[in-house]
Amino acid sequence: MTIGHLLGRVDEAPLLRAQSNLSVNFRPEEVDGTWHHDRQRWPLGDEGPGPPEPDGLWETACRLVEAYEMSDPSTIRAVYASASPLPGRDLLLEGRFLLLRFYMGVRVTDVIDEQRGYKRVWGWAYETLEGHVERGRMSYEVVKDEESGRVDLVITAHSQGAPSLGPVTTLGWALFGRRTQLRFYRRCGQRLGRLARERRGSKRPVPERRTVDGLVLAPSDAVRHRRRLTIRRHQPG
Repeated sequence: MTIGHLLGRVDEAPLLRAQSNLSVNFRPEEVDGTWHHDRQRWPLGDEGPGPPEPDGLWETACRLVEAYEMSDPSTIRAVYASASPLPGRDLLLEGRFLLLRFYMGVRVTDVIDEQRGYKRVWGWAYETLEGHVERGRMSYEVVKDEESGRVDLVITAHSQGAPSLGPVTTLGWALFGRRTQLRFYRRCGQRLGRLARERRGSKRPVPERRTVDGLVLAPSDAVRHRRRLTIRRHQPG
């Protein structure tokens, strides 16, 4: 991990390629009561009772989540290889706070597609890689209650700050990290609800992917940074 000043745009391609050699930065047996444990639910809207409707709210929300369109780009945006399938996909996340830009690697380690009693669930989860400012796992699930027709986004996570972040990052995380994390959850729910309601029934429920040199920038309305003074933190390589 390095911290430095950057004038101009980060070249994400080599950072993303380097992630293929990185491992998840925690073991499941390390997760205990000292970690943050979150489970947050946001109502997205309603369909009729029964299985998900074709091109309805549930299916639309699932497609948006698969494309990482639920992320608030003012806080987190992602870059990934356009040819990479969802299972096992590496994403390079850019976390933003004031002049700070944190470049963090995660890997999709689980795709959820199941029936849980009367609830239909689809989603995916990622785990943090070596060099991330956190250690942990986060899942995004779109859940339809087939009895009531209600559709929710459920975010489940366990996390803690990674050790040896360095004085600047440790101080910033202690002051703002948890607050930023909870705000991100809330904005994901609000944003996904708005997009899913706007696009349900559409022939194009997901915005066209923004692809440059084989890399997808998500969400599609995220802005690539140009001549801007930032502080960056990323994995070397």
